[in-house]
Amino acid sequence: MFLITLTEKGGGSEQREYPKNEITIGRIAGNDIVLAKGNVSKTHSRIVEKDGRFIIVDMKSTNGTFVNGKKIAGPMVLKPTDQVSIGDYILNVEPLPDEPVDEGYDEEQGEEAYEEEEAYEEEEPYEEEEAPAPAAAAPSRMPASMAAAMAKNKRKVDPRLERYSRLQKEIHDRLIEYLDLRRMDMDRLGDEELWRRTEKAIRDIIDQMEADQELPGDVDREELLTDVINEALGLGPLEAFLASEEISEIMVNHANQIYIERKGKLTLSEKTFSSNQAVLGVIERIVAPIGRRIDESSPLVDARLKDGSRVNAIIPPLALKGPCITIRKFKKDALKIQDLIKYKTVTAQMAEFLEMCVTARRNIVISGGTGSGKTTTLNIISSFIPEGERIITVEDAAELQLPQDHWVQLESRPPNLEGKGAITIRELVKNCLRMRPDRIVVGECRSGETLDMLQAMNTGHDGSLTTLHANTPRDAIARLETMVLMSGMELPVKAIREQIASAVHLIVQQTRFSDGSRKICFITEVSGMEVDIVTLQDIFYYKQDGFTEDHKVRGRYVASGFVPKFYDELQRKGIPVNMSIFRED
Repeated sequence: MFLITLTEKGGGSEQREYPKNEITIGRIAGNDIVLAKGNVSKTHSRIVEKDGRFIIVDMKSTNGTFVNGKKIAGPMVLKPTDQVSIGDYILNVEPLPDEPVDEGYDEEQGEEAYEEEEAYEEEEPYEEEEAPAPAAAAPSRMPASMAAAMAKNKRKVDPRLERYSRLQKEIHDRLIEYLDLRRMDMDRLGDEELWRRTEKAIRDIIDQMEADQELPGDVDREELLTDVINEALGLGPLEAFLASEEISEIMVNHANQIYIERKGKLTLSEKTFSSNQAVLGVIERIVAPIGRRIDESSPLVDARLKDGSRVNAIIPPLALKGPCITIRKFKKDALKIQDLIKYKTVTAQMAEFLEMCVTARRNIVISGGTGSGKTTTLNIISSFIPEGERIITVEDAAELQLPQDHWVQLESRPPNLEGKGAITIRELVKNCLRMRPDRIVVGECRSGETLDMLQAMNTGHDGSLTTLHANTPRDAIARLETMVLMSGMELPVKAIREQIASAVHLIVQQTRFSDGSRKICFITEVSGMEVDIVTLQDIFYYKQDGFTEDHKVRGRYVASGFVPKFYDELQRKGIPVNMSIFRED
């Protein structure tokens, strides 16, 4: 809502009211303010009211737009006392009398007062109308119900970081206005050209802010430029974390709180997003390329990045403090069994045994808690599958990376906007049985697909592999029972247990300890049934003896001395096996 005071040099002045959020100024009809002089371009400038502020942008005019005698290079926020010069005219911009005046721009208090009063300004754009902008630069507008939940989150942060975050948001807002002027051009640009032009636009904005003394002296221009362009077109502060090989997991709790896992330890990062809306924009840039969506009707999603990193995102109204992102990073160089031995996740004897199990087509379930390293172990064990076999993998979000050439990768699909078209893990497991697999690898069994997996293991698809969440081998058996019941088949518990006992040959139990280390604590054989109980026999296990002085887990791996039944069978068939691995050193 504008009150414009228009003065012609050497002439009179007049006031005009514009009850809208945007006006254009130029020489030809169709502009809101027509200035019919030769030194005014056809469409010279544009003024946008946003969040109580007035932003002026020069629209590539021939003679330029001046504020207080200085030519502007990019979008600029106007104060009520600023004089805008366009050709032979001077304009003053104020809110309409019945509109609240943003006290942050009081001439005496200056910009410092504005920053203090708008400390949590980033929460408000969810409830305001915004000027349209290119998808690459501006995230979607969030419904008011989400904003209400987010407004509760006002975590106190370092004032320096808070000021930097507000500065970042200010530049991002001006960038949206700047790029919107070239919307048609931007839509036709490739990624490389888009990044180049966006970088130039940000440099123009930073130059303008520096000229107007709006840029604090202690701010690194290049770092600020990188942070803004990453948030506008990339993944914001997550870009640096994804580039670091030391970081294995990234957890965004809300805009002002990002935790990272480095070498097994969780730490709070100093980096933040400029607003919760920026977090939502990053989520949308992650899920859109793989055909997934996130909005109020579908507020959670599993996805993956281009490098294969696994992503889970959840937004309000389910996430009360703001959009959350959890990223399990994908290792560029796939780990090998030698790495697990080096990290003391397994011993050389255990590794040799696991390789023999895969070669001998044993059905293996890898069990463990969240973040214990199940998928990494599944990847490594799967690499033991002989090259000539046909492997089909089934996952929610594709993250397995197998070295074999004859590998078919399947991924489930969520429902579309109408709630239709979903393809579940269970449907994919059923379908892959018709694809003549030699091995079936299911990324994780969570529900009714467990029954189909067990049936496949029992009907000629030996050597299949999967993971599940459980804390011990015995818990893994109970979890398998529960997930079979989730299939909707009313089977007697004894029948389910018999199915498990005949289908699953081995349980590999993995644990993440308090010091961040990950170890395979049990390799357990499923040896059969006794009455109604599935019997288990530990072959290897980890015996913890406490902690060292620097709080590292202390312990040793123990071979129980038990030799699995299939080793005896291999010996009888004349296949050479190393029996010494079952003797404790």
